[in-house]
Amino acid sequence: MGVCALVVIAGMALAWALTPRDQVVGQAAARGATSTPRPESQAATPQVLATARALGASAAEQTALLELYGSDLVVPIWLDGGVPTSQADETLALLRAADRHALAPADYLVGPVAAPGGARPAEAEGPAAYDVALSLGVLRYMRHLHLGRVDPRAVGLRIDTWAEPHDFAALLRQAIATRRVVSAVESLAPPFALYARLVEALPRYRAIAARTDPEVPPFVRAVHPGEPYAGTPALGIHLHAHGDLAPAEVPPDGAERYEGVIVDGVRRFQARHGLTPDGVLGARTIAAARVPASARVHQIELALERLRWLPDLGARRLVVVNIPMFRLWAWDTLDVSLPPAFSTRVIVGQAVRTETPVFIEAMEHVIFRPYWNVPRSILRGEILPAMRRDAGYLARHQMEVVGGAGDDARPVAVGQGAFEALAAGTLRVRQRPGPHNALGLVKFVFPNRESIYMHGTPTPSLFARDRRDFSHGCIRVADPPGLARWVLEGVAGWDAGRIAGAMHASVSARVDLAAPIDVVLFYMTAAVLPEDGAVHFADDIYGHDAALARALARLSDGR
Repeated sequence: MGVCALVVIAGMALAWALTPRDQVVGQAAARGATSTPRPESQAATPQVLATARALGASAAEQTALLELYGSDLVVPIWLDGGVPTSQADETLALLRAADRHALAPADYLVGPVAAPGGARPAEAEGPAAYDVALSLGVLRYMRHLHLGRVDPRAVGLRIDTWAEPHDFAALLRQAIATRRVVSAVESLAPPFALYARLVEALPRYRAIAARTDPEVPPFVRAVHPGEPYAGTPALGIHLHAHGDLAPAEVPPDGAERYEGVIVDGVRRFQARHGLTPDGVLGARTIAAARVPASARVHQIELALERLRWLPDLGARRLVVVNIPMFRLWAWDTLDVSLPPAFSTRVIVGQAVRTETPVFIEAMEHVIFRPYWNVPRSILRGEILPAMRRDAGYLARHQMEVVGGAGDDARPVAVGQGAFEALAAGTLRVRQRPGPHNALGLVKFVFPNRESIYMHGTPTPSLFARDRRDFSHGCIRVADPPGLARWVLEGVAGWDAGRIAGAMHASVSARVDLAAPIDVVLFYMTAAVLPEDGAVHFADDIYGHDAALARALARLSDGR
C-alpha cells in the first residue's frame, strides 16, 4: 500500500473516531460501495474464498473478506515474516475475551487461531489460512458486537437495524492502518450507559453462580417481620451475595428469627425484583430468591443481546418503556446515565392475548379528552356480544355508534341492521370523552401500524399491582399530567395550569409537540435502573427471553 493511500485512510479514520456509532458504519458503507470486490478469476481470489469457505464463512463474510484483502493476499494483514504482529496478538486477546460481552469466543477463534494460545500460525495450514482466519473472526465479532447475533425480526420484533448498511471491512481496514484495532472494535459496542453497567454486573453474577451457597428454603407460609424463620441464615447469605445486605449484617448460623436488618435487605431485594417492598416473605419473594444465579446471568446476557439491536437514536428527547418491568422513563438527552427527567409506572398489554409490541417510533402530538375508537377486535369480541345481551350497554358506558372516520363523525341510531354493519366494519363504536373514557383524559400519539399509544385510565387502582399486564396492547400511564407536562415543554403557553384545564374541558383538543420525541417500546428482564443504579430483574411475561434463548441455541448448534 502506498504512502498516499495510508495518508487518506488515516484521515478517514480520524473523522470516523469523531462520528456517532451508526453514522460511522453508514459512512463506511457509502465509501465501501465505490470499491469493486475482486472477481474470482483474479489470481488470489480463489485462495481467499477457498480459505474462507473452509472456515465456515457465510456469503456476506466472504464478500467482506474480499473487500478487506483487495486484489491479492501477497502481503498479509496480521503477519510479519510469518510471525503474528503485536496487533495480531492484541486482537486475539480481544476475541478470547468476547464472553465479557456475553458473546462466545468460539464463534471468532476459528481455524488456525483457535489452537490453544493461538500465538503462531500452524505450519500445516500456512500463513494465508492464519491471516484469513483472524480477519474472519474480527469481522464477525464486529458485526455481533454492533448488531447482535440474532436478527430481531427473526424473533418477531419490529426493529430493522440488521437491514441498515454496515461496512465492517472498511472500518477494519482503517483501524489496521492506524494501529487501533482494539479501540475501534470496542467502540462498536452500544454506547448506552445501561449496556456498560450490565457488562460490569455480568462477572459479579457469574461469580455468584459459581458459589455453593445454601438454598433459601421453599415457600411454606408467609413469614412476617419478627416471626421465627429457620431459613434466616441461608436468606442472609443470599442477600449478601446479591448486594442487598452488608457482610456485617448477615445473621449467624443458628439464627431463627426473621427481624432487624435482614428485613431491610429483603425490602431492597423485593424492590429489585418488581415486588412490593413490604418485607414479608411471601410466595413470590421466596420464588424470586430461589431462582438460580445462573438464570440471572442468562437474563443479563439476553439483555445485552437486545441492547445491541438498538439503532443510533440521535439527539432527540427520549421516552423508554420497559414492558416486563412496567416502567416508563423520559430523558431530555440521550445521555441515559443521567437521572431521567420523568418516570412513572405503566400498564402494558395482557400476556398471550394482547401483548404490547416492541418497536421504535416518534411521538408527534397529544390529545386531551380523547374519544376512544373501539378497535374492531374488541368490538367483535367484547362489545357486540355485550350489546346483544344488554340493550342499555352503550348508553351506560357513554358509547355511541358512528359512521365514517374521524372524531367529527356523527352518531347514528342503533336500528335494525346495525349489528351486521358493525360486524362488517361499515359502522363503528366509540366512547365519548370524559373521566369514564377508557383512555382517561389524555392520549399520547406516536403513529404506528399497530395503533398503539399511551394514555390515562379511569381505573388507576391497577397501578398498585406488582404485575401490570392488563391492557389490550396500549400503554396506560400512572401519571398522565406529569408526562403531558414533560412532553409539552417548549410548546408556548402549555404550562401545568393549562394542561389541567384541557384535561377537564368540555371539548377535545389536539396539541402538536415542539419537536418529535423518540419512543422506544422495549423488552428486557434485566436492567440497571437509573433511580438506584442497581440490577433489577423481571419475569419473562411474554416469553420473549425463551424465544431469544432458543434462537441463540440454534446458532450455537450450527457453529
